[in-house]
Amino acid sequence: MSSQTVPVSGAARQHPFLSLTSAELDLMLQFVLASGSLKDLARAYQVSYPTIRARVDRMIERLRQVVAGEQSDPMMQLLADLVERGELKPSVAQLLREVYHSEKAG
Repeated sequence: MSSQTVPVSGAARQHPFLSLTSAELDLMLQFVLASGSLKDLARAYQVSYPTIRARVDRMIERLRQVVAGEQSDPMMQLLADLVERGELKPSVAQLLREVYHSEKAG
């Protein structure tokens, strides 16, 4: 695992955690309080391990984008939120992603 230093000094740049939503900050807090145990975190949120794993993975990806200076795609965020809430099947979300990216590219 590589260690990466994130420059956060200066008025123009704020800490990447400040880009997280309040729900993501709560998830981060619970993750730390659970000593990084996804099993305990899933129990605290009363969801399955794969569900909490997906939430943590999305949060990590958002932080990576912020650190890299990239903007997150609101459409991808919406699709992920709908899948997470069970309002959209993953297979449908994947199809919508493919159509969205092909329209965006062409």
